[in-house]
Amino acid sequence: MTGLLLLQPQSAEAAGGGRIGGGSFRAPSIPRTGGYGGGYRYRGGGYGYRGGYGGGGMGFPFLIPMFGFGGGGLFGFLILMTIAGVLVNAVRGNRDSIVGTPQEYSPQAQGPITMLQVQIGLLASAKYLQEDLRRIAQSANTSNSEGLRHVLQETTLSLLRKPELWVYSNLETGMIPFNSAELTFNRLSMNERSKLSAELTSNYSGQQLSEKSPSSLAGEADPSNEYIVITILAASKGRINLNTSAESNHLTESLRTLGSIPSDDLMALEVIWQPEGAGEVLTSDDLLTSYPNLQHL
Repeated sequence: MTGLLLLQPQSAEAAGGGRIGGGSFRAPSIPRTGGYGGGYRYRGGGYGYRGGYGGGGMGFPFLIPMFGFGGGGLFGFLILMTIAGVLVNAVRGNRDSIVGTPQEYSPQAQGPITMLQVQIGLLASAKYLQEDLRRIAQSANTSNSEGLRHVLQETTLSLLRKPELWVYSNLETGMIPFNSAELTFNRLSMNERSKLSAELTSNYSGQQLSEKSPSSLAGEADPSNEYIVITILAASKGRINLNTSAESNHLTESLRTLGSIPSDDLMALEVIWQPEGAGEVLTSDDLLTSYPNLQHL
């Protein structure tokens, strides 16, 4: 059953796509001068507790996965699988450290991270959006949080300007412990990037894609193209509530909320879209196969 959940069938001839983003999950370090007496405690309908320990005993970061997820599907499953892996590694690591040399520094305790994924399927006549994303990819500074905030704002504004072209949507959110945030984000990113045959436009962490072959250039899709799909994946230090119902007015409000995340809270961001290659097509069958959680608006 687990294997079936992880394997999403892909189109035999998947279209290429684009990617913009970056971020960092690094936490400041503090000296460890003895017993560690607790950690973050979050009471707002989510996790967590990181139990303290000191002196003798084994002790390890104990994370209770009791948060709820907005939306459904593979998003929540990947998050839970990631957290389970972090827990297992934490137990093993602390078991081994009993007879090892104490570490001089430990990561500073951090509050839970909000993970968000917004996917929108638009009619192919929204090709202006692909042009906007290429422009953003060419000029954006994705090496810092202020630049990522600009990418997020420009992307959400482009989407908000043409609501009549929205056809499908899927919004999912989850509160997760800081310890598992980076691994979770990377897994969600890999899941979406694997749907692309290639990344024809890319600007990630300040590195722009520079090598292109004549057979894989970004450009206008074939006239028979039916849809464009935009995925926004974000991690924020602040708590963000999005309405996950598949209704246009709720999607409008969620995009406004997403685009308002301040740069100080934005830890990581990825904007992924498909198709992007000249002459490529994303059909209704491709849409249902690669993005099965999309709901009709």
